[in-house]
Amino acid sequence: MAALIEIKVPDVGNVADIDVVDVLVKPGDQIKLEQTLAVLETDKASMDLPSSAAGTVQEVFIKPGDKVSEGTLIATVLASAEENSVAKPEQPLQEAVAPAPAPVAPVSEPVVIKPEPLPETVTGGSVSSAAAHATPAVRLFARELGVDIHKITTGGGRKGRILKDDVKNFVKKVMAEGTAQSGTGIPSMPSVDFSQFGDIEEQKLSKIKRLTGQNLSRVWLNLPMVTYHDEADITEMEAFRVALNAEKSKDDVKITGLVFIIKALVSAMEQFPQFNASLSADGEKLILKKYFNIGIAVDTPNGLVVPVLRDVNRKGINELTAELAEKSNKARLGKLMPADMQGGCITISSLGGIGGTAFTPIVNAPEVAIFGVTRAKMQPVWNGKEFMPRLMLPLDLTYDHRVIDGVEGARFMAAIKQYLGDIRRLLL
Repeated sequence: MAALIEIKVPDVGNVADIDVVDVLVKPGDQIKLEQTLAVLETDKASMDLPSSAAGTVQEVFIKPGDKVSEGTLIATVLASAEENSVAKPEQPLQEAVAPAPAPVAPVSEPVVIKPEPLPETVTGGSVSSAAAHATPAVRLFARELGVDIHKITTGGGRKGRILKDDVKNFVKKVMAEGTAQSGTGIPSMPSVDFSQFGDIEEQKLSKIKRLTGQNLSRVWLNLPMVTYHDEADITEMEAFRVALNAEKSKDDVKITGLVFIIKALVSAMEQFPQFNASLSADGEKLILKKYFNIGIAVDTPNGLVVPVLRDVNRKGINELTAELAEKSNKARLGKLMPADMQGGCITISSLGGIGGTAFTPIVNAPEVAIFGVTRAKMQPVWNGKEFMPRLMLPLDLTYDHRVIDGVEGARFMAAIKQYLGDIRRLLL
């Protein structure tokens, strides 16, 4: 007996207004269980929407360019009992991230943050006491732009409802006024017609890369950042890692140097709690965190993502190795969800698999620091009597100078070097 089944957007981790990038089915198509119906895109990743039923597509309710949220009706499918002998719940969205990701320079925003309000020259006059007439989605949009929605006095919607266009127009108007009054606006880059010099090809950026660029620009302009470079002697650590892996069977997950770096970083954060903190939106308070979650920057074809390892201080080397492998496997299978990339305290950006001697990672706000690693190499090191071959690991620490001063940054790096140089200290 045939039944008409509605397919809706499942739980996507409290994310609203997801862009529909592509729709892969049309009425009349025969589809299989878990076949991809559409490709959606958030500011964190692209996601495949799987079908929770097999059968014939009767009607499709979305098109490219639409915005959907949890519970939005996607399509109706006429399914027979034979095709769906066992009813299955709706599957979670799968994020289309890269196979075999390699850690690289991170970006924000794998975390949900409360944005700072725009300055008075931007937000305009006094706050109205009347409640703003707007939907929750529009209120969220206004908060993301740092706009106090109560300062938008009239809306273009029905009965004066405030729309997203009203928020955009408000920002454009007030920013234009602020630039004209203060003269502090940043000149825009000139538009150049490159086709006059030869053949070109235009390639549209993914939403992740566009929003990543906006966030990096925002962080660069708002955070006074300092980067400190140093090297750690990891000769003994690497020998210990190799010995541990030699004891494992060929089916066991091998321990990487990144796991030791994670443990050393957390031990240093326990010693220097200001590195495990965030500055309040008004800049008046430092929020010290009692949990230790480490973000690992990962490269994907759609852009950079930062999956988070939670409660690292409570886990051993083998447990962290397994969890890191699990996160990588979820990324290869396209199953990372927004919740997997939220709640980080500090981020590690590793270029060790590629090369380099130093770089300047950008702080993954609202975190106050980010730790960079490049490729280790053997170097002659003077021990007071002779030069000895030692495996030296270049380290980079970028921090928010509003929270951390130079002396604290140098001491924090010195502690990490101690832990990496003698991993027995991690037991203390």
